Amino acid sequence: MGEDADPAVSIIEAQEEFIQHMEKGGRKITVLAVIATLAGGYFAVSYFVQLVILPYVLGVTTQTVDLLDPGLMVAGAVSLAVSLLWLYAGLRDLTFGRRMAKQIKAIRVLQSAAAKKYGLGPDTAEKGP
Repeated sequence: MGEDADPAVSIIEAQEEFIQHMEKGGRKITVLAVIATLAGGYFAVSYFVQLVILPYVLGVTTQTVDLLDPGLMVAGAVSLAVSLLWLYAGLRDLTFGRRMAKQIKAIRVLQSAAAKKYGLGPDTAEKGP
């Protein structure tokens, strides 16, 4: 029976392709999560400064608009809430990507052990003295 006919070899190859696909998706998730986290953090800080720091800490109540205008305060509060939700989603995606990366590392260890068992991969080559 040839090596290609062994079901274990086919399973290991299929798992390798699947893991590579998951790693590629994990990298994309991580990049998007970092971007969302940075954007959410920027907007949250920006609105916090406009809603709290400028009017209450620094006493700035007018620039080109009245910062204590109820309509502006509502719009700012809604924008702050959306920004905080965006920040939460980015952080959640980031933690998901990290957990997935740890699980993929654990799978790689198991995969390496299975490859050694069946004599596959570079780790099984004989080493000289």
